[in-house]
Amino acid sequence: MRLLSLEGKLAAAMAFAAALAAALTAVLTGWLQTPWLAAAAAFAAVLPVAMLAARLMARPVVELIRALSGSVVAFRDGDFSFSIADRRRDEMGDLVAAHNQLGQVLREQRRGLVERELMLDTLVQHSPTAMVLIESGGHVVHANLAARALLNHGRALNGERFDAIVADAPEQLGAALADREDRLFSAEIDGEEETFHLSQRDFKLQGRAHRMVMLRRMTRELSRQEVATWKKVIRVISHEINNSLAPISSLSHSGRELARRGDVSRLPTVFETIEDRARHLEAFIQGYARFARLPQPQPQAVAWAPLLDALAAQYAFASSGPPPAEPGWFDRTQIEQVLINLLKNAHEAGGPPEGVELRVSRSGRDLRIDVRDRGPGMSETVLANALLPFYSTKRSGTGLGLSLAREIAEAHGGRVQLANRADGGLEVSLLLPQPV
Repeated sequence: MRLLSLEGKLAAAMAFAAALAAALTAVLTGWLQTPWLAAAAAFAAVLPVAMLAARLMARPVVELIRALSGSVVAFRDGDFSFSIADRRRDEMGDLVAAHNQLGQVLREQRRGLVERELMLDTLVQHSPTAMVLIESGGHVVHANLAARALLNHGRALNGERFDAIVADAPEQLGAALADREDRLFSAEIDGEEETFHLSQRDFKLQGRAHRMVMLRRMTRELSRQEVATWKKVIRVISHEINNSLAPISSLSHSGRELARRGDVSRLPTVFETIEDRARHLEAFIQGYARFARLPQPQPQAVAWAPLLDALAAQYAFASSGPPPAEPGWFDRTQIEQVLINLLKNAHEAGGPPEGVELRVSRSGRDLRIDVRDRGPGMSETVLANALLPFYSTKRSGTGLGLSLAREIAEAHGGRVQLANRADGGLEVSLLLPQPV
């Protein structure tokens, strides 16, 4: 038993009261001559003193218990800032020390949770995946920036009914959101066809059912995967056909020699034709190989006047307004080749040469280059497939011009758009992001 423990203090107080009572009893016995009467008188005299001493001893303990009770209530309400200053060296002092240590641990855990919550909120808010959290009643509890931009023109969604948001969304997007299954779908957003992956999960948060809806744009990823697949096909074709070019060229040379030594009048012409076709086929395959080995762009500041003059030297065009005052930022060699191909296509579209136009402008943070013609335009089927490798409506076309333009644009972080013009003709738009 510790001397300064509650048990020790209580034992000391009881021993003191007993000693005092015994001393008073001895004194009163000599005076009253009756032991029992002396003992009763001593008890009556010591009892108030003992009660006062007990109250004085209990007061600090009662106050400490009240402080602990108030602190526990604060902990229950989530306020961990309370601590108790007490220097007692008994069991109550040990309890206070344990209480203060608990408060410190809870404060550190709360601070860690707040920091992790802040980090998680930052990650969710700036994620390119649109995320919407919906409570069991159908109201939106949380929506990140991507979800606001996609579903509500950048405005907050908290408190809105999710079925009302679905009703206002584009038809394909609304139908997908109304379905509870994960799926891949396409929808027209701001006039452009976008591909999305929809994922939905049900879970319980604080004992209540919630649903998380996640929408991820897959258009660029799918386009890149499509181009990567075609690159593999091109490499295989290039390898296989090049294996046939060598014997064709060798046979044509041997045939020419045989014709020279003999006297067969038509044989040289036949072999010359084979050799010409071999050279043509080789150039054809090299065009596919160049597409497959497109280097990474090296953007730099490009002045407009020299670039437009170089383009005009290749194919004539009419300018629709002056170019931007600031220079462009892109790989000039690659973009110049794209524009030469687009101007060539515009001249071959069947419209009048003077109907070919080129316009350079800014569209928000993007640089926009439009090449227009007055030809017959494209059907819906051709528009849907024109950017695919190998797809061509020309008899002698390679099907690489527009797909190469898309590949170069996407390597710059941009895109290519095709649209028929209202008064006839086609408009091909090249959009390239520019530094701020």
